[in-house]
Amino acid sequence: MSRIALPRHRFVPRILAAAALTLAGCVAAGPTAGPAQAQGRGEPIVLMNNKGGNVLQAISRREDLARSGRPVEVRGYCRSACTIYITLPNACLGPGATVGFHAPRIPGTTIVPPIVDQLMAQYYRGGILRKWQNEWRHSLEMSKISAAEYKRLDPEVRICK
Repeated sequence: MSRIALPRHRFVPRILAAAALTLAGCVAAGPTAGPAQAQGRGEPIVLMNNKGGNVLQAISRREDLARSGRPVEVRGYCRSACTIYITLPNACLGPGATVGFHAPRIPGTTIVPPIVDQLMAQYYRGGILRKWQNEWRHSLEMSKISAAEYKRLDPEVRICK
C-alpha cells in the first residue's frame, strides 16, 4: 500500500484554525479588564516599533501585559498583531505613533487563515472595529493611520503624555 504525499502547506490553515478555536476558549473577550489593571503601577513597558507577528502569541502577550498592571506605552510604529495591544486598559498610544493594519496571513504566503481576523477583532472597538471588519481584514496591503486618526476612530483610546 502506497501513501500519497500531500504538500504540508495545505494542512497549515486547518492546524491554525484548530489552534485558534482552542485558544479562543481560553482568551478573555474584548478590550476591557478590571479596575486594578486599568490603574497601572510601576515602570512602563514600552512597545517601540513593533512589527507584529504571530497573532496567537500576541494574544498571549496581551494577557501577560494586562495582568502585569504596569503601564504599557505603544510608541513608534505598531503594525499587524501589535495593534491588539492598543486597547489594553493599562495602555496608551504615543502621540507620534503610526498604526498599521492588514489581513492576517500565514508568513511567506498570501493565505489568510480562517478565524484569526475574528480573534483580532475582539480587541478593536468603534471606528477601528468598523474599518477592520469592512476593509483592513481583507487587504494584504498595509493601511497606516496616525495616532490622531486612531483617536478619532476610537475616542476611548488613551494618548500617552
